[in-house]
Amino acid sequence: MSPNRDTLTRQIIDAGRFLHARGWSPATSSNYSARLSPEQALLTVSGKHKGELGTEDVLATDMAGLSLEPGKRPSAETLLHTQLYRFDARIQAVLHTHSVNATVLSRVIAGDRLVFEDYELQKAFAGIHTHQSQVVVPIFDNDQDIARLAGQVQPWLNAHPNCVGYLIRGHGLYTWGASMSDALRQVEAFEFLFECELKLRAIGR
Repeated sequence: MSPNRDTLTRQIIDAGRFLHARGWSPATSSNYSARLSPEQALLTVSGKHKGELGTEDVLATDMAGLSLEPGKRPSAETLLHTQLYRFDARIQAVLHTHSVNATVLSRVIAGDRLVFEDYELQKAFAGIHTHQSQVVVPIFDNDQDIARLAGQVQPWLNAHPNCVGYLIRGHGLYTWGASMSDALRQVEAFEFLFECELKLRAIGR
């Protein structure tokens, strides 16, 4: 049986407190969502401090990203969430974070992707069962036109259906999972690997 709205709302609120406490969602940055039904998603409203979310700070949208609750405005990046729900019915939660490591690493990499290899923690990602693998994380240039940005993301998703997350340059991380706990696990794994990569670069490796 799928979680009901109250359960999903509590998961979003708890995720916000956890991610804020870790420094990965400062102030009003970031946005989180959960699939409510095949046609609807729950998302954080725009402009709220993610460590202080309440039940009134979550709203329902349709899969076009339009609010279903008058007077509540969803995040400007709602389309990047609903895009993922439309793309893969297995995705039940999407988390977008703004950590220092993700932001800096996305700016120091000149190319359009980050590749993780030979890290044991790669096995924390869905579908990865060995460190002897590559996890390719695309990097998209930041764009205030979210529909245009979604148009850049979609071809990558189509070509890489097992993608576990992506970066927006100078902005942050998107990752997702079959449950909120799966998405949170992937955020933690990404943050560990981002920090490792930055430390390797700091010592010239």
